[in-house]
Amino acid sequence: MGVQEKTLNEHVARYVLSGTSCVCAAMVTNPIDVIKVRMQLDNELRESGKAVSALRERYYQGFVRGSFTIARDEGIRGLYKGVFPSILREASYSTIRLGSYEPMKELLGATDPAHTPLWKKILAGATSGAIGSSIATPTDLVKVRLQAERRLPPGVQPRYRSTFHAFGEIWHTEGLRGLYRGIGPTVQRAAILTASQIPSYDHTKHAILNAGLMEEGFPLFCVSAMVAGFITAFVTSPVDVIKTRIMNQASKHLPRDQWLYRSSLDCLLKTLRSEGPFGLYKGFIPNWMRIGPHTIVTFLIFEELRRLIGMKAM
Repeated sequence: MGVQEKTLNEHVARYVLSGTSCVCAAMVTNPIDVIKVRMQLDNELRESGKAVSALRERYYQGFVRGSFTIARDEGIRGLYKGVFPSILREASYSTIRLGSYEPMKELLGATDPAHTPLWKKILAGATSGAIGSSIATPTDLVKVRLQAERRLPPGVQPRYRSTFHAFGEIWHTEGLRGLYRGIGPTVQRAAILTASQIPSYDHTKHAILNAGLMEEGFPLFCVSAMVAGFITAFVTSPVDVIKTRIMNQASKHLPRDQWLYRSSLDCLLKTLRSEGPFGLYKGFIPNWMRIGPHTIVTFLIFEELRRLIGMKAM
């Protein structure tokens, strides 16, 4: 086998393994994602100056009680709303962002994984995340809208009957622009998330290895993934709230000047005015509880699959 053919096969394998590991992680963490979305939309834009009461009078009172509330109102199926578009999203967006990370590093001149400067990792992560999310925004939009729908009163029809009905309805009523609503904050979040998640995992892992504190293996993967999960959740929570709200807002048959949010900046300012800084960190715990396990499952499966097919560790 020639060098070029071997390199091509490695790239193809990397993308396949990236998608597989991320899809597995999404299936495990979907209930946490539903709780996060509900908490981010809870008491949205309460009357200005009543940020404290908006926090106290939430319907979903925290991560644990919120999960019981959803299970009580909608059954266990309620915690798996949006799981299919979530899988579609991971199979597209995450395949690209994780699969492109290492080739992007190499394009920046990073040939030694153990001693690559952090800025190159961050730039590679931001670029691959932005590319992946710009392509996969429609799947993210449908996921958010399905997950956001609470229990409906008797006789009231759901906003969308299924994933494919959602795609069709949005295309029919809002057009192509409707499917890409929120692409700005989505790309911003993806760039920030990938620039913090993958490089922090990569950098933590190699810092521990270089210091001789641990050896390559399961415990090292777990430690590195949990560090990456916390950093990612803290950095991305504000932009994640903005993304969720813009994607979920009702804009059907409404002129642009009547939209609840006209842009990411408009959403940011309105949220700060009505809910204070804490409004930008609504759903932080489930966000961390999702990103932490998601990161662990993703990288454990990714690294193990690489080992099984003979690829070197990340």
